[in-house]
This record gives sequence, structure tokens and C-alpha cells, in this order.
Amino acid sequence: MPNHLTPEELAKELNMDREAIIRFCLDEGVPIYQGKIDKHLFQAQLQAVGASQEAAAS
Repeated sequence: MPNHLTPEELAKELNMDREAIIRFCLDEGVPIYQGKIDKHLFQAQLQAVGASQEAAAS
């Protein structure tokens, strides 16, 4: 399974909107290199943001 995916491929795999993927990358500093995103880096950042939001809500 490839690690670097286009926003469309990543959106399909994670059941997310393509525009939301791109917006998240831009907001959180996840690089989009030659039109592809590192899936593991994206998921790690998504999880980190979710964990920090949960901690802030507590």
C-alpha cells in the first residue's frame, strides 16, 4: 500500500472531503509535495490535533 497519496486518494481512504484534507494540511503544516501527502504524517497530525482538542475540552 502506498504511503504518499493524492488528496483525492487520501480523502477516499479516510472517508473525508478532499477540500477538508487540503485545508487541514495548510492549517497544520502537513506538506503536500508534488501533489501528494504522506498518509502516516497526515494521520499522526490529525490524531495529535484531536487529542489536544480533547484535552482542551476537559
